[in-house]
Amino acid sequence: MAEWLEQLQAQFELNFIKDDRWRYIVDGLAVTLKVTFFAVILGIVIGVLIAIIRSTYDKNKKEMRPGFGKFVLTFLNAISQVYLTVIRGTPVVVQLMIMYYIIFASSNNKVMVAVLAFGINSGAYVAEIVRSGIMSVDAGQFEAGRSLGFNYVQTMRYIIVPQAFKNVLPALANEFIVLLKETSVAGYVALQDLTKAGDIIRSRTFSPFMPLIGVALIYLVMVMFFTWLVGRLERRLRNSER
Repeated sequence: MAEWLEQLQAQFELNFIKDDRWRYIVDGLAVTLKVTFFAVILGIVIGVLIAIIRSTYDKNKKEMRPGFGKFVLTFLNAISQVYLTVIRGTPVVVQLMIMYYIIFASSNNKVMVAVLAFGINSGAYVAEIVRSGIMSVDAGQFEAGRSLGFNYVQTMRYIIVPQAFKNVLPALANEFIVLLKETSVAGYVALQDLTKAGDIIRSRTFSPFMPLIGVALIYLVMVMFFTWLVGRLERRLRNSER
């Protein structure tokens, strides 16, 4: 047992202490959190816009009169459906590589490319989550908004969307936890995120166990922390409804 602990300590010092290799982990973690944070914001913006377009079309397509407004809404809904089909039907790593090697081939800003790729990917899933929340809001809420003198946009902004967000907030939080783990493929475009940092250490020490297990434990701790926050959020939402 003592010999095994000594070997473990030696491996730890080799992989993290020697030559300050722990800095790779710290810098990689910072990149992972940065990409995740901005991708979450982008995903929310895209998802809410797509959800509003699709839910508006679903609720009003039979009642709208033929004209320019209906044409625009139908066109936007068709674009939204194509976006959802393409993004949800292809792997995120392929989307990331298309972004880096084709669309932004002349750019050296790997963080920006990763944020766009993961944000656009997340937006497709956020859109369906938010749309389900909007569609679950009672139709009487629309009528209540109209009775207050709100137009359709104001009703969506002040009444429907806030209620929808409250209904789907736990699902959105879980989507963001998934997004945090999905950023681990950023190394495919040579972005030095947390996973890539562990791989760099492994290539220097030729010892895969310690750096990869260390990276896995850091992801596990982050996911457990955010899962705990989601649990508290769900309990608070349940208490607020009583």
